[in-house]
Amino acid sequence: MIVSMTGFGRSTAEKDKYSVTVEIKAVNHRFLEFNIRMPRQLFVIEDRIKKKISEQVTRGRIEVFVTLEGSGNFSSKVNVDWQLLDEYVQSIKAIQDKYQLENPISLQDILLREDFISFDEDHAGNAELETLVLDAIDEAAKQLKSMRVIEGNVLASDIHNQLNIFSKRVVSLREYAPSVVQLYTDRLRRRMEEFANGQIDEARLVNEIAIFADKADINEELTRLHSHIDQFQKIMKLDEPVGRKMDFLLQEMNREVNTIGSKANDSNIAREVVEMKSLLEKMKEQVQNIE
Repeated sequence: MIVSMTGFGRSTAEKDKYSVTVEIKAVNHRFLEFNIRMPRQLFVIEDRIKKKISEQVTRGRIEVFVTLEGSGNFSSKVNVDWQLLDEYVQSIKAIQDKYQLENPISLQDILLREDFISFDEDHAGNAELETLVLDAIDEAAKQLKSMRVIEGNVLASDIHNQLNIFSKRVVSLREYAPSVVQLYTDRLRRRMEEFANGQIDEARLVNEIAIFADKADINEELTRLHSHIDQFQKIMKLDEPVGRKMDFLLQEMNREVNTIGSKANDSNIAREVVEMKSLLEKMKEQVQNIE
């Protein structure tokens, strides 16, 4: 099943004094990466949030926004490390006395030092809120997955059409390829007749044709292309993330097409190669957004 890496999901959950709104946005990325923005008191369940979303997605850059309304049972506590603060102040005064410095210690200097003052959130009794948040995350993640599946179907349809056109061009090349040697033979024979006044060295002619036929043979490349196309079609039907596999096969197909272009000394094949590379590039752009 083809699933896009872009999508959006939104969910709101309310209970008692709490109201939770969750928005999840996803874009394409090589791996699964999270960027979660939420109130500090919810940091304790960040790993559980990631795990919940990971049940629905396996690749992409995931941005999560959690908005919480309602005070509930939250309370904050300010902690001052008085012993460390006393030592700090005494040390500053000692330095001032020793070096005759007159700059006083300001309250701002102390407040800017996290060593002395810290804030703790009281999380007691917040199990109900955490459950509410995780439920909202789950619903938003499911909406995200649904949108990614819908967009994935659109991508699959477009890739399927492009692949069909590409496959037809491969078949066309296989049918046309044998004529390249014959065209070269006729052209070479005419040139030899022009320069040799009608007297042709048949042995040399056959040797030249054999060398050209060996260099211009693209049957192996065409066979591998057929194999890659079959694998590509099978992968598209798998019920698992397939983006990387599809990207790898497109690279292999592009390599085979480049080899065909370098081997075939024929303008018609050269034109086909250009069109085939264009089709592969279009498919690659779509595959870059597939999970």
